[in-house]
Amino acid sequence: MRYFFTFFIWVAFQPIELFSWGFFAHRKINRQAVYSLPPEMIGFFKYHINYISENAVNPDRRRYAVLGEAEKHYLDADAYGDSAVYKLPRYWHQALEQYSEEELRQKGIGPWNVYRTQLSLTEAFKKRDIKAILRITADLGHYIADMNVPLHTTKNYNGQLTNQYGIHGFWESRIPELLAEDYDFFVGKAIYLEKPQYSIWDAVEKAHAALDSVLYFEKIVSSRFSEDKKYSYEERNGINTRVYSKDFTKAYHELLDGQVERQMKRAIKMTADFWYTAWVNAGQPDLNALVNIQMELPEEKFEYREPLDVREHEGFSSIPSAKTLKQAFLSALWRPGL
Repeated sequence: MRYFFTFFIWVAFQPIELFSWGFFAHRKINRQAVYSLPPEMIGFFKYHINYISENAVNPDRRRYAVLGEAEKHYLDADAYGDSAVYKLPRYWHQALEQYSEEELRQKGIGPWNVYRTQLSLTEAFKKRDIKAILRITADLGHYIADMNVPLHTTKNYNGQLTNQYGIHGFWESRIPELLAEDYDFFVGKAIYLEKPQYSIWDAVEKAHAALDSVLYFEKIVSSRFSEDKKYSYEERNGINTRVYSKDFTKAYHELLDGQVERQMKRAIKMTADFWYTAWVNAGQPDLNALVNIQMELPEEKFEYREPLDVREHEGFSSIPSAKTLKQAFLSALWRPGL
């Protein structure tokens, strides 16, 4: 009971920036992707835009409750050796011919899962199953966004191997939360992808190629800031929380030369492309006919009776005290939007 209580606080009620891309960025990516869809799709998607954006975070919430979910969010490409990101089989059945399923899942199945999810969305469109369309649409945007994050392509996922612990949440959450208002999210119209499985692997290649800069530039900026200037404290849900300072965040962002913005834009464009491709492959069903159908939107329930022992992909910067945990629990009871 004690273990469950601690876990429940940490996962269900932890600050939003501790999840992949941050709840803010995942919601933003899904919402912006809607505006790249063609007229035949945008009416239905805009009608449900709040659902699609708000539920973009469900896969992260699901990680601790559903067996097999955690490995869908990443690919430890470098765990397979040098240049593996360019050599790994692009299709799941091909990968199973070279590696055991256990090894593949242990090292992450992110890109293979994106393609599988896209196929599921195609089937939902064919059946005109509104609930399935909305649920899978939200999930697919999340998985695509994760595959555009450099730190989702490496076994050094949180800088733990290079003494840069905490860089994961810093890159994908702190930076967009502080600076995304100045980003230009115009990405153009969605296009049809002839081979979507190759498209998602192209995203993984580009994200992995950016990994060296993510790690190297953080070390450079860290060398220029003393500890008291690198971090600051902000109130989060009534708790005084240590975060990367605004000055340090901006300095890192400038050295990366807009890298986070570029990756977010790639995620937005690719999400729209995958949604559009799934719809075309389903025969371009009339979505406008589904807009006015009255129904209760699907709501996913998360039960953490026996939390799964999965890799904490982003990690935590410190162990909270019992007092802090209690404060987190009490403040979370009143936090809207989760």
